[in-house]
Amino acid sequence: MSLSPAEIWERLLTRARQVVTEQTFRTWLEPAEPLSFADGVLTVGVPDQFAADWNDSKHAELLSSFAPVALGHPVRLQFRISEERAKRAQLDIFVQQPPAPVAPQPQQKSAISAPLNPRYTFDQFVIGKSNDVAAAAAQAAAQAPGKVYNPLFIYGETGLGKTHLMQAIAHELLRRTPTLRLAFVGTEQFTNDFVSAIQGGQMHDFRRRYREIDLLLVDDVQFLKGKESTQEEFFHTFNAIYEAGRQIVLTSDRPPKEIPGLESRLVSRFEWGMVANVDSPDLEHRIAILKKKASLDHLELTIPDEVIEFIATHVKSSVRELEGSIIKLLAYASLKHREISVELAREALRDKLKASANTSDFPDVPPTSITVATIQQVVAREWGVTPDGLRSKTRTKQLTVPRQVAMHLCRELLALQLVEIGNAFGGRDHSTVIHSLDRVAEDMASTPEFAERVGRMRSMLETLRATGSLSA
Repeated sequence: MSLSPAEIWERLLTRARQVVTEQTFRTWLEPAEPLSFADGVLTVGVPDQFAADWNDSKHAELLSSFAPVALGHPVRLQFRISEERAKRAQLDIFVQQPPAPVAPQPQQKSAISAPLNPRYTFDQFVIGKSNDVAAAAAQAAAQAPGKVYNPLFIYGETGLGKTHLMQAIAHELLRRTPTLRLAFVGTEQFTNDFVSAIQGGQMHDFRRRYREIDLLLVDDVQFLKGKESTQEEFFHTFNAIYEAGRQIVLTSDRPPKEIPGLESRLVSRFEWGMVANVDSPDLEHRIAILKKKASLDHLELTIPDEVIEFIATHVKSSVRELEGSIIKLLAYASLKHREISVELAREALRDKLKASANTSDFPDVPPTSITVATIQQVVAREWGVTPDGLRSKTRTKQLTVPRQVAMHLCRELLALQLVEIGNAFGGRDHSTVIHSLDRVAEDMASTPEFAERVGRMRSMLETLRATGSLSA
């Protein structure tokens, strides 16, 4: 597909607008005009030498970095004085003529919201079996904020789309009500704002800003654990917004009851509305996600379907990992100056393929000699139990501790998903695995002897991976 200079420039500008300030965009990039494209170089016209030098030093490299994804191939930018633009007055170029008077747009009153990602909308969210309940709940909350599913609590592992759904609600409500007052913050920001307000004697202002909003979006509420004063303030903030009939959306890596160190009254409130889970996508869902991304980035003709299926088959950890694989593949193809193919994907994603559970299709990638069964065998021998016992439903302390250690090592050494670990240990659920991983981490931090014991087994398994043999 051959794009005109104007089309190339427009795609790069679309990307740039998401990362530079509006003032920078309007002053330096919007007035520029694409002139020509040849030999991988896009020439862009600007009114004077100062503008050319400024754009070359500040924006050329940034714009070029967008090209592999936005265009499917590398592009170098050069800025030069446009003869036609140079004839016009400087003021005409950098100070745009005022448009016809229009009613001023009301400014969003919330000053505590992080920028929303323009791509995180419902239209760009790919729904599958792993997230259909959470997506439906989010859409319902956006249609009737504060009335159904309030609060909406979305949980799941990192990179599966929780924040996307949360921001999609905000985008939909802002589309209908541009004056909406919203707060989109992480738990850490809420904590930092709270501490700063205490130190500066500005608690009244802090409470007014957080409690008078229309939509509260809080990411990663699991980090509230152990922060007693912050939990107390968040409790009252939650109550004020909820009682006013305004929408609250929360995300976490685990359900409310599984968050350690969280006050029971907060757990209760988090469960008042809807608790929805987002799981890892299956193969068909992963293919749909990659095809959606290719469509959004105009890469349908750049990445063949068989490459998309290849990536979807072997990259299973998260949506974020899938998207990262596409970006890495595009960059690799650009550097090697080669067409994208399955063979090129095999080369570019070698590290990711090594982490895949199934490497039998790749003779040039040596398979790992560590499996779940191997880990279970090593841990069982260390604790004097049987591997079958680790996989059983029995919950005696004699089996629970080594079972938790084996889960920890599966996560650390094999990078397995929580659901995969749960299935390998008697079909245990997502929350049970999280609890086991947390317990091992806590015990290792508090008991040096336990940490040394786990570390010794990890070293044995890493030796097996490296040499293919395990000493007794």
